[in-house]
Amino acid sequence: MARYVDANCRLCRREGQKLFLKGERCYSTKCAMEKRNFPPGQHGQSRKKVSEYGTQLREKQKTKRFYGLQETQFRNLFDKAVKKKGITGENLLILLETRLDNVVFRLGFGSSRKESRQLVTHGHFLVNGKKVDIPSYTVSAGDVIKVKEKSTASPKFKEIKEMTISVPSWMTVDTEKLEGKVIALPTREEIDTPVSEYLIVELYSK
Repeated sequence: MARYVDANCRLCRREGQKLFLKGERCYSTKCAMEKRNFPPGQHGQSRKKVSEYGTQLREKQKTKRFYGLQETQFRNLFDKAVKKKGITGENLLILLETRLDNVVFRLGFGSSRKESRQLVTHGHFLVNGKKVDIPSYTVSAGDVIKVKEKSTASPKFKEIKEMTISVPSWMTVDTEKLEGKVIALPTREEIDTPVSEYLIVELYSK
């Protein structure tokens, strides 16, 4: 599967806002958006009129990059969202939020979605007592996500035990036990990712 291997900070600069792809660095003065808040490339600082299609495309690209998905993965999720009852855009965001790698990030077990995806792939987590190493795994209401016993001794997770983590209202976390629970599926109001999902629906509906 294709992977993005260029500098992550270029993605933030291209979208004109922080995508929080590098964990703690994004909150510091070292963040590229603090130093060069304009698109990369020699024409990055020139003003360009963006068409309606361009606006829709940028919103899709931004959302993909927030969650770290490739085009095929993102399109497959959109197709699932279309088939579900309800509003397609909201369904899409809920599907993105309930991916296991995103849930691990939201629980504070990973400093970024990229790191969380790597931790899941390396088999550090159990879902309802069973090891799951697929980042795209969709969690459900009532699922319990727990760090595997053998992994709790690593410095990464020992540090988390001493932290106070704030999580979205649709989940709970116990840092001492290194486990979290999905209380319910998130509503649109509980998803704070700054995207306009209706633009993505308009783009794919053409």
